[in-house]
Amino acid sequence: MNKSFRRIVTAHDHEGVSIVRSNDVLTPTPIAMGVADFQLVWTTPQVPVDNNDDHDGASVDAGLTLKGGSVIRIVDMLPGRASPMHRSFSIDYGIVLSGSLELELDGGEIVALNAGDIVVQRGTNHLWRNTSPDTVCRIAFVLIEATPVVVDGKVLEELHP
Repeated sequence: MNKSFRRIVTAHDHEGVSIVRSNDVLTPTPIAMGVADFQLVWTTPQVPVDNNDDHDGASVDAGLTLKGGSVIRIVDMLPGRASPMHRSFSIDYGIVLSGSLELELDGGEIVALNAGDIVVQRGTNHLWRNTSPDTVCRIAFVLIEATPVVVDGKVLEELHP
């Protein structure tokens, strides 16, 4: 799989005409755990977004989520690997672009996902597993900060690997 992809960012010129601000090639790089390659695509420092802010959204130091804002990231889940179980204070939209993987919830439920499938992840404790022995699964994630889930008056805390 060619790991690189294009990122095209639009903006406006000084007369308000729409322009292409940048047209870059980005390449996901390995994360510390060695289970996937990540590439931050863009972030916004707040929601609603200020489209007058002309900073490069990929230059922000974002964790898995960005407090008060949003993140879009490409993840190449490596063959035969799985993420640790984790939960964040965000709503995540995951779009499987190629390959296949499993979503496992802490209750034991497992859902098989294929290219074109979309997951709406609502603050649940979960992991991702690529069961293929030889094919990378590419998934795009959009993460937007959300209020924590509360069950019986208790906040379900974030769990980061």
